[in-house]
Amino acid sequence: MNGLVRVLCLSCVCGVLFCCKSTPRKQSSREQAVNVTGDSVAQVRIKYAKGFWLENHDGYSVLNIKDPQESSHTRYQYALIPRGAGVKTPEGMPVVQLPVRSAVCMTSLQLSNFIKLGATDRVVGITSTRFLFNETMQRQVDEGKTRKIGIEGNFDNEVIMSLNPDLMFISPFKRGGYDAVKDIGIPLVPHLGYKEMTPLGQAEWIKFVGLLLGMEDVANREFERIEQRYNSLKSMVGEVKRRPVVFSGELRGGVWYAVGGKSFLAQLFHDAGADYFLKDDPRSGGVTLDFETVYNQAESADYWRIANSFAGEYCYDALKAQDERYADFKAFREKHVIYCNMREKPFYESMPAEPETVLADMIRVFHPEILPDHEPVYYDILKK
Repeated sequence: MNGLVRVLCLSCVCGVLFCCKSTPRKQSSREQAVNVTGDSVAQVRIKYAKGFWLENHDGYSVLNIKDPQESSHTRYQYALIPRGAGVKTPEGMPVVQLPVRSAVCMTSLQLSNFIKLGATDRVVGITSTRFLFNETMQRQVDEGKTRKIGIEGNFDNEVIMSLNPDLMFISPFKRGGYDAVKDIGIPLVPHLGYKEMTPLGQAEWIKFVGLLLGMEDVANREFERIEQRYNSLKSMVGEVKRRPVVFSGELRGGVWYAVGGKSFLAQLFHDAGADYFLKDDPRSGGVTLDFETVYNQAESADYWRIANSFAGEYCYDALKAQDERYADFKAFREKHVIYCNMREKPFYESMPAEPETVLADMIRVFHPEILPDHEPVYYDILKK
């Protein structure tokens, strides 16, 4: 059955989701959900992710999705039913028949779940191949098995209609080009893993995709492996006596872009045995600062994390050329810049589903004596 399923992912939509307000559910009700894709009953246990959960009903389940970073009770709901089943579902609630057989992906982050599940054959449409690293996906594009559907705000609706996917993964927090798409009748389902505030919470969205594809068992096993490795690494630095301070971001257009102290990145640094320079900031999303504010808080920080798409060889001279003041940071002077070039590494395409690998990279930087033999995969100290 799995070999017959393909999936379509898009990154944004408005006005087409079944949305309601309700009181928050207790954690116990989030931990178990019945699989309705077959005769057997499989369990999906959610331990870290805050953005999705299931409610079981007679003959169908309701998939609930919310923004993990918002306290609002607004949620998006979909009735999940076995393919071809004549099940009565709530009026007006979008229905998704399981298992999903085809989908379109708007972002590389969405692709990461399909890659980790070995289900790239389900992806029939994507928006861009500019930084496509996965060889299997690239071959599917070259062979026409996966089509390019244009970019957000300028979709090729004829291509989308010809694909007629079972599902489109989207983000309801953006707008662009969905007026025509929403009338086709294709379920548009938010994939909000990128808004989770912990590395394991983000990685657990593999269960979200696995559920829709009828691959719960594969998703559960893969996540268990990720979780065990991540927590094992985390425990290695639990008793470290020295916790270096790290800051993140760069100036762009005169504004320094960073993230708050309750963010995914701040949690990753903490788990790797370091302190984020904004660890006391209560925000979970993006933070914009001026240079003086960053300098006052990070001038003496031990490390500086940067991830960008730089054409050519990135080095300290190139960094200084962007802004002379960068050279005043201690992390610059001591050559303690932690760097990932997204032109060369599958930063969004694979990293979200491999938090244990990213954690190992960070531990290797902050506490090299703990993982002396680890070979960096995504992040490494900028040498030149």
